[in-house]
Amino acid sequence: MIHRLAAWWRGRQAERLDIPGELWDTIEAGFWFLDHLSPDDRTELRRLAREFIASKQWSGAQGLELTPHIQLALALQACLPILHLGLDWYSGWVGIIVYPGDFIIPRQVMDDGGVVHEFDDQVMGEAWYGGPVLISWFDDPDDTLGVNVVIHEFAHKLDMKNGDADGMPPLHEGMSRKRWAAVMGTAFEDFRRRVDSGEDTALDPYAAELPSEFFAVASEAFFEDPAMLRADYADVYDQLRLFYRQDPAVAARNRDVPPKQP
Repeated sequence: MIHRLAAWWRGRQAERLDIPGELWDTIEAGFWFLDHLSPDDRTELRRLAREFIASKQWSGAQGLELTPHIQLALALQACLPILHLGLDWYSGWVGIIVYPGDFIIPRQVMDDGGVVHEFDDQVMGEAWYGGPVLISWFDDPDDTLGVNVVIHEFAHKLDMKNGDADGMPPLHEGMSRKRWAAVMGTAFEDFRRRVDSGEDTALDPYAAELPSEFFAVASEAFFEDPAMLRADYADVYDQLRLFYRQDPAVAARNRDVPPKQP
């Protein structure tokens, strides 16, 4: 009953948003990774994006003015991973803080000797467990194939749905935790070995940092460069296909969408 009421409220709030048709078209035209979506999926993505905007608390940091263009662009990207999962996967938190470019987060790290080191970490995004998503906005965004900071941070949010980010989000009925752990663990160790050896990998080397980062980076590639991910790590692609309930590599091929050039 509570879920139905929440969905009803989101829908009512979303209906009040005045989003011109040309704004949808302009933003979607710049997101080539949406080209493979069927008409029904594109309609559903728009519905989710509307409700996402209406249900979250948005803040612009460092003087950034949040425009409808910025909110809609971020919402469309954030909702792509939950296209077939539903907006309840982003429940339990409300804040989205948007920065005008990279931003600094103070860090503290204790070394093996017990000494605490403080430093400033320059980042493009960060997802906090139970808290907001911090995200950068660039007027001239990075168009590197397979790199999407919005999908990355919201993949972390999905990972955190069952606790701290560890690379294993809540799996659907019929999926095997043992199989997921084996596939992701083997791929992560292989990828770390490749990065440590100095290999120039197609997947972002940041994926070698932690299992949680491997999941988030692999999710970026799953939606932006699915053919590459499937070629490099077919089992990882298959697990993400089951989790996200999408198959972008096959969908793109079936709709004759040419792969984006790096």
